[in-house]
Amino acid sequence: DLVEAEAQERGAREGIAALPDPAQGREQVAVLRTQLAERRAVQGARQGEHDRLLREAAARAERLAAIAKEAQSWEGRAEAAKRQRATIEERRTGIAAEIERLDRRPAEIGEQRGKLVAAIEAATERRNQTADALARGDTRLAEAEKASKAADAALGGAREERVRCEGSRGEAERARQGVAQRITERLDCAPDAVLATGGVEAGEEMPTIADAEARLQRLVRERDGMGPVNLVAEAEATEIEEKLTVLNRERDDLTAAIARLRQGITALNREGRERLLAAFTQVNEHFSKLFVRLFGGGRAHLTLDQSEEGDATRDPLEAGLEIMASPPGKRLQVMSLLSGGEQALTALALLFAVFLTNPAPICVLDEVDAPLDDANVDRFCSLVEEIAESAQTRFLIITHHRVTMARMDRLFGVTMAERGISQLVSVDLQQAQELRRTA
Repeated sequence: DLVEAEAQERGAREGIAALPDPAQGREQVAVLRTQLAERRAVQGARQGEHDRLLREAAARAERLAAIAKEAQSWEGRAEAAKRQRATIEERRTGIAAEIERLDRRPAEIGEQRGKLVAAIEAATERRNQTADALARGDTRLAEAEKASKAADAALGGAREERVRCEGSRGEAERARQGVAQRITERLDCAPDAVLATGGVEAGEEMPTIADAEARLQRLVRERDGMGPVNLVAEAEATEIEEKLTVLNRERDDLTAAIARLRQGITALNREGRERLLAAFTQVNEHFSKLFVRLFGGGRAHLTLDQSEEGDATRDPLEAGLEIMASPPGKRLQVMSLLSGGEQALTALALLFAVFLTNPAPICVLDEVDAPLDDANVDRFCSLVEEIAESAQTRFLIITHHRVTMARMDRLFGVTMAERGISQLVSVDLQQAQELRRTA
């Protein structure tokens, strides 16, 4: 076995020695790979050039066909031009007569102009009167709103006073029941019969406190003279004192809990004001920028309602919100005085401002572009695309506007191929554009 193994070892060594150098083989493989890559690049370039030439040939063939059609069209236009020239000659004669009639028109226009100037002056006067009436109406509306807010505040105070009075009445009722129970236990009679038990007739003048105390002491002495009656009075007194101690402790606990609750409410209100003001500042900044973006200029901001006395430091948690907007070419005014389209754009700016302050993964918009024209719809779509890219939000827009549908990535619709049978249709516009570019 040893001899056979040595022979096999010698054969293996001779076979290894006869093998070619691996490094040389690797160099040859690298050279071949380089040549293969170069030839593939040349083949790709030539294939692209071949495809380009085929497309150019097809385009030129289409262009030749179009030129032939265009030549036929121009010949037809030349014939039409001859016929049009004859028509123009006929109209020239008519225009000469029209010129003579128009020469007499300036005098008529001058007379009409005088009438229109008078009408414009009258309309201007009516407009000024209407503007004054509108200003007076705005003033009365502001006064009515202040009166409404004051009435709401008074109603809240009255409700709180009612709650306090109900609590006081409950405490008084419990105290009355306690007194009635003590009267029943000690005097064994109803509260209405106390005066009769004490020897006081109805309508008789009540005795003085000193006389009542003297009589009480006399009666106590008489009772004491009767000897001990209740042997467990001390135990009952001890039990009552223990109950009183427990009630006092519970009262103290309730007082401390009320104080902690008020402190918690104060802390929550303070934190709520801070968060509200911080969120209001962010929303106001986004709203101002988005308003300028959607309107192509102008300015807008959000304000908190002032108090009835005009104090700007009113509690933000109780203040209202006003939207002040100034589209390009208009003065600064509240949102309710704008037109329908301007109100829609302003509302969109506020909606997106809140959305940018606290973004969400999905946003659904239903017919928000209905009152907008094509230019404003294009601005709206551009803004939606920017927010979708920056906030990583998917927008689901329900619309019938062609501009909005053309700017979306995917369309979903319902079609009725057969009567009574509806079918959902989906179109990927991005994929369609890619196929169009590669075609």
